[in-house]
This record gives sequence, structure tokens and C-alpha cells, in this order.
Amino acid sequence: MSPISPSDSTIRLALSSAQLRQSSAAPSELEEEIIGLFDELRNRLLRYVLSFGLSSADGEEIIQEAFLALLQHMQQGRSRHNLRGWLFRVAHNLALKRLSGNGRRRDTVDLEAMGAEVHPDPAPSPEEQLAFSQRQIRLLAVLQALPAQDQRCLRLRAEGLRYREIADVLGMSLGSIAASLARSLARLGRADGR
Repeated sequence: MSPISPSDSTIRLALSSAQLRQSSAAPSELEEEIIGLFDELRNRLLRYVLSFGLSSADGEEIIQEAFLALLQHMQQGRSRHNLRGWLFRVAHNLALKRLSGNGRRRDTVDLEAMGAEVHPDPAPSPEEQLAFSQRQIRLLAVLQALPAQDQRCLRLRAEGLRYREIADVLGMSLGSIAASLARSLARLGRADGR
């Protein structure tokens, strides 16, 4: 077994976190705050990261890296303003980095990996099931035809982020976010017959 390199910040961060837990019986306020954020945002962050076309394993790693970065950020006494938006921005950047590092990009969305059901509840009639499936396929096709930036705006909004938070995550102006969402929602509405 090779010795751990002290220059590896991720390992040092994990070790310092483990040492914190061992040194005190009760979790610190900082740890409790991070655990609370993890419980609140993990699934939403994972869905967003998986929308980039990454595997579940890559998505889980990115979420871990994002929360380790949050721990380090907070241990250094940096701003606690809008940590939800900050986490989405870090996860967004890590997902882009992972995509470019892997040299691949999937243009399709893996609904099963995102935790969505591919088939509706078996209780509806076969006709209702067919209509629902066709609607899903039509809306998914429209979503996939949107420019990548519009897709990301829409997905972040679906995760409950406000316009300002989306603008911070994607590095866009509020006006651009509003226009992107209006365009995307109009296209989805037309595809849905509204």
C-alpha cells in the first residue's frame, strides 16, 4: 500500500473531517449544517448532474466532491450566502469538467438513472398509458432539441432554483435566464398542445 500524498487536498479534507468526528462525540455546528444541506440537496444535485449524461457513479462522485468543497469552503470561513446556489455551481462545473475529461457527451437523457419512471402506474387503461408515453416521448424530444444552455436553465428551474441562482450557476444575466426559460416553456407548451 502506497503512502498518502499530503498534497492531495481531497484526502486531507476527508481525513480532517474524519478527525473532527473522532475528536468530539457530538457533531459540530458546521458538520450539522453540511449534513442538513446534504440531506436537502443531494437528490436534486444528483438529478441535475445526471442530466449532463454522466453515469450514476460519476454523478455520485461529483456530489461527494461538491460537498467536500463545501466543507473546505466553510472551514476557511468563506461566505455562507446562498450555499444552495453555490453547491449547484460547483456541481455544474465538476460535471462539465468530468464530461470534457472523459471526452464524451451523451445527448440523450437516461430517465431511469435520473430516478424517473419510464412507464406510468399500471392502473390506467392501455389507451391512457399509450397517450402518456407518446406525450413523454414528444416532450423529451423537444427538451433534447433545445440548446444545451436552455436545457440547463430549465433543469435548474425544475430543481427549484430562483432566476438569480440560475444566473449565478450558469454565469448568465437575469434577462438571458428569463428569455431562455420563456423560450423553452413556450416550445414545451406548443409540443404539449397548449
